[in-house]
Amino acid sequence: MTRINEILQRAGERGSTMGLPYAGALTPDEAYELSKEIPAAVLVDVRSQAEWQFVGIVPEAVRIELRSFPGMVPNPHFSNQLTQQVDKEALVMFFCRSGARSDEASRLATAEGYATVYNVLEGFEGDKDAEQHRGKVNGWKGRGLPWIQG
Repeated sequence: MTRINEILQRAGERGSTMGLPYAGALTPDEAYELSKEIPAAVLVDVRSQAEWQFVGIVPEAVRIELRSFPGMVPNPHFSNQLTQQVDKEALVMFFCRSGARSDEASRLATAEGYATVYNVLEGFEGDKDAEQHRGKVNGWKGRGLPWIQG
């Protein structure tokens, strides 16, 4: 079995265990590897514009707000923006700050007919450390994966 198939199988098993209605759940490392090895794979960052600007971004990710700051108001154009920017047949990997909004986006995309949807667990910043700061314990940043300041 190839490394890609192993990752997808593990993600699918996680998704089944978690009772997810979409293809599965990936670790940040797995999502990064898939983004590099599968040309049609798409990372979608559903954090707010303020987070992109002040916390940082994954350069190759498509950015579509699921909720906007302040107030985390739902983006009424999310589905249309997703349809305009991401092919429904692509392998789509959603991430946010910690994995909650990306779960919501994964559920929405699946309901909209996206064929292969994954949530990236831990998100961009991950869990808080002992000092209540994010970005060091786990998540995309905490694992040292590529990102730049917004």
